Amino acid sequence: MAAITSEATLRRSFTQALEGESAAFAYDDWRSAFLAARGDPDTRRLLVIDEYPYLAGAVPGVGTVLQAVWDEVLEGSRLMVVLCGSHIGMMEREAVSYRAPLFGRRTGQIRLRPLPSWGVAAMLPGYAAAAIVETLATLGGVPAYLRMLEQDRSLADNLERLALDPNGVLHQEPVFLLREELLEPRSYFALLQAIAAGNTRLNEIAQAAGVERAPASRYLATLIDLGVVERTVAVSELHPEKSRKGLYIIADGFLRFWFRFVAPLFEQLSREWIVRAGAAGALPLTLRAVGSWWTRQAEIDVVALGEEGVLLGECTWSTRPVGLDVLNALRARSELFRGEIGMGAQEPLWLALFSRSGFTPDLLAEAKAQGVLLVTADDVVSGGAVGRRVSR
Repeated sequence: MAAITSEATLRRSFTQALEGESAAFAYDDWRSAFLAARGDPDTRRLLVIDEYPYLAGAVPGVGTVLQAVWDEVLEGSRLMVVLCGSHIGMMEREAVSYRAPLFGRRTGQIRLRPLPSWGVAAMLPGYAAAAIVETLATLGGVPAYLRMLEQDRSLADNLERLALDPNGVLHQEPVFLLREELLEPRSYFALLQAIAAGNTRLNEIAQAAGVERAPASRYLATLIDLGVVERTVAVSELHPEKSRKGLYIIADGFLRFWFRFVAPLFEQLSREWIVRAGAAGALPLTLRAVGSWWTRQAEIDVVALGEEGVLLGECTWSTRPVGLDVLNALRARSELFRGEIGMGAQEPLWLALFSRSGFTPDLLAEAKAQGVLLVTADDVVSGGAVGRRVSR
């Protein structure tokens, strides 16, 4: 099983998998390692490399090495090689696509799908039929997720423990999964949240996400390729691929649930924090209303309207500290907000950033100089930073 580690460690682990844990050496290179996997030429042998994308990422060109060894020696041997991986995009690039080093060598491929309802029922014998349906609707059919369920507790309790609790093991699972596949997931996340909120047509999704129609169409095509989104048309359509009546849905139950309920949770809690801070007199404005704001061009997570002006906030639930790019993006959206509501350039407007993982040093310095309110997840859930007043 490959892991996120160095090339030397992977080579040593590969050697131990073939020769035993007590092996005191490591193969000098990957060509030697793959040749050794053949073993006795008269014996049928199976080599499985799990999480192959980790190996391909740590060893550039390893697919080309395997291709050469296969073509020269292994193809006529009694060795079967199975490559597995959960990183769909890299598996496509390394083993399936036309330009992949191993293109044309595979004799089969399986794209594992979530379990169907009867498979979920077999894994959860303690659940009644209605609970099985509810489980599929919220956790989907991924066996690893289903194994985490405690069947003596209700599904609601399990969901709170696993997904809704910020410390739950599944709370950030979709974020990690999509970051593995996508270089810049922010726009994709916005599209998925738009679909989860009930927008199913391309124009509706693009408008709700604040993404232009053309790039939204491309992003959705990528999500379809990854199996995250499905495009459906009426069964009566004669040419479904050409139909303009297609509806987009999130394919997996857990992803639908997460983007509908879990992803917006931090935004809701951040708005509640603003209300508490306002009541405590910690804000530079007397609150009249707190909510969110959006147009076709942009969306703002937290908007606090007051007698003295407006406070705008951006919520970032990420394992990375928030940097200046997030602040600059909020500044740009604040100008759109001014124009949309007819707010004068001299009317007071304050900015706030809410972050799960803190802030970069550059942002801390900028926020101190410009009077930007910074609030962490700990502040949000504990009421902290309420006494921290911001300047314009």
